[in-house]
Amino acid sequence: MDATALKAMQAPLKDAYRDDAAKALITLRARGTLDDQSIACKVETGRALAVAGLHPATGGSGLELCSGDMLLEALVACAGVTLKAVATALEFKLGNATVEAEGDLDFRGTLGVARDAPVGFREIRLKFDLDTDEPQERIDSLMKLTERYCVVFQTINNKPALTVSAS
Repeated sequence: MDATALKAMQAPLKDAYRDDAAKALITLRARGTLDDQSIACKVETGRALAVAGLHPATGGSGLELCSGDMLLEALVACAGVTLKAVATALEFKLGNATVEAEGDLDFRGTLGVARDAPVGFREIRLKFDLDTDEPQERIDSLMKLTERYCVVFQTINNKPALTVSAS
């Protein structure tokens, strides 16, 4: 897809959202079912069933997906798609590209071993390896716009309001 095709595809959506902001507010949903045989949650992804379980550092077998890995994978997927869309819109000459995310967890927090150990990632690092001859100023612009428009990055970076309920 080139910049013209991308802009043509998105133009009616942008116009509709400018005319009626309510049309732009979409609620995404995820659903999982707790496994009755093991400590796992079966998550419906829309394409397949992903089974999440305990990380081996918390006693898991390693056969199920770790939700921490899934968070990093969602970040990589979103950042990669966003980078590609921005590069296309900017007519940025991009060859091969890879995206990597890594994060540091202290499992003492998750297991309740040390109250001063945080639960969750202490640090997440997102890295792009780009095959391009573009000047550094264009690369910097691509990175800035990718960061700005990546939904998962911005969600992690700007903590949303969270609520928890049970029924």
